[in-house]
Amino acid sequence: MDLLRRIPKIDKLLNEATCQRLLTVHPRQVVLAAVRQVLEALRSAARLGTLQAGELESAAVSASIERCLADSEAFSLRRVVNGTGVVLHTNLGRSSLAPRLREQLLDIAFNYSTLEYDVSTGERGSRYSHVEQLICQLTGAEAALVVNNNAAAVLLVLTAMATGREVVVSRGELVEIGGSFRVPDVMRQGGAILREVGTTNRTHLHDYRNAITGQTAMLLKVHCSNFAVVGFTAEVPVAELAALGRECGVPVVADIGSGNLMEWQGVPGMNEPRVQDYLAAGIDLVTFSGDKLLGGPQAGIIAGRASLVNPLKKHQLLRALRVDKLTLAALEGTLRLYRDERQAWAEIPVLRLLRLTAAELKIKGQQVVRRVRRELPGTVDITLVPGVSQVGGGALPLAELPTWLLAIRSTEYSAREFEEGLRRQPVPVIGRIARGDFLLDLRTVADQDWLVVIDGLRAVTA
Repeated sequence: MDLLRRIPKIDKLLNEATCQRLLTVHPRQVVLAAVRQVLEALRSAARLGTLQAGELESAAVSASIERCLADSEAFSLRRVVNGTGVVLHTNLGRSSLAPRLREQLLDIAFNYSTLEYDVSTGERGSRYSHVEQLICQLTGAEAALVVNNNAAAVLLVLTAMATGREVVVSRGELVEIGGSFRVPDVMRQGGAILREVGTTNRTHLHDYRNAITGQTAMLLKVHCSNFAVVGFTAEVPVAELAALGRECGVPVVADIGSGNLMEWQGVPGMNEPRVQDYLAAGIDLVTFSGDKLLGGPQAGIIAGRASLVNPLKKHQLLRALRVDKLTLAALEGTLRLYRDERQAWAEIPVLRLLRLTAAELKIKGQQVVRRVRRELPGTVDITLVPGVSQVGGGALPLAELPTWLLAIRSTEYSAREFEEGLRRQPVPVIGRIARGDFLLDLRTVADQDWLVVIDGLRAVTA
């Protein structure tokens, strides 16, 4: 109760030098909100019995108000350093775009653009025309369409093609993706009637054939990109399923998720199917993501037969799912890089990071260790340890990429203190803790980010 009585009043704090100075550069309501937040935190700590008398000193309260104000003024969505080793980290924004696209994105963001304007005719154009030809060129599709993510792509296809009719799916492919979104639920939302065939681990061609009736709208194949069933398993090859669809006059649609366009020879565990291989095998429509192995912005891409894609462009649901100019600019720029395979490997960050070998990362790590050691006190121990990176983003769950990790330990600071301290920097540095060490994966920390890491470690150990 004594500490509660000693907590200063709002008007007293606003009249002190610190708040008077803050009021000259910030709106009154912003400063007032910071003061109230700090006072409420002090009252809560007092009631819980965790408040220390020193926290009520004028200097301490003023510092808390300044920190609170700085936090409120910082953007919530901001850059971080990814030291987790998860290349497609969903929580950290998945794909990083190719640096080459920076100027184009700035130009589109801060100016008017040809989003829906055809400069050759002077008439209204289609926003999808900026990427459709590129998608068709790279995949062999007759037509293509882009929506805001792959779940939206599947929803649009189901709503337009299967409302009130049956969609045949293998029981082993009724997957759940991130955020508890489930294929059966998406199907129900789209108005389709689910018809499960086969078993969890084995589905055969005759299972699909026996399920086809006059009510069948499509056969749907879902690539299980975020888990694997091993052992006594069987699934129908895409070419055989496509042939069955043609024989029975039923469209075959494949949701392959990751959006891979590349051959990954020499990279262990990288056996993700390619979009163009599905279409070449006769699949009628393929849906996939733009921000996974494709390495572009969040988007859902539908590619395949023009007779199926073109009606989707006129469907009323499309307007609710359409993408904006920045997504289209980033996707167009990314797809353009794929026209030259060597350029794609070199410039698209996701492709480059996944191909880095353990030997390359060890050389890089040795240089980083020397650099970091020079900047930190001798009580901080910096070493290299072997480890494993992950693809992430719901792709290739069994792929384990050998890597090297920067292990940080100290007699004065715990791994948890390093983790929290770096996470709270102006540019947060996100790593992981294992066996009492704070770890940063060399695979996902960009060369230019080590300056940020060093500044953060200096701040933590100051």
